[in-house]
Amino acid sequence: MSPDKKRPSEKSLIMQAALKQAVTAALDKKSRLGQYAVLWENNRLLYIGSDAPEISRK
Repeated sequence: MSPDKKRPSEKSLIMQAALKQAVTAALDKKSRLGQYAVLWENNRLLYIGSDAPEISRK
């Protein structure tokens, strides 16, 4: 870790864990219901799931 960067506070780490848990639960629920999800990855939208639309962007 570089000396200029501070370690996140305990409160920040707890909030991050709670958000990760909420997102994981939401994605799991969508998967069980057979719904697709839209994610942001590598500066573009990513549609995942068996019924995800096939969208190509140029």
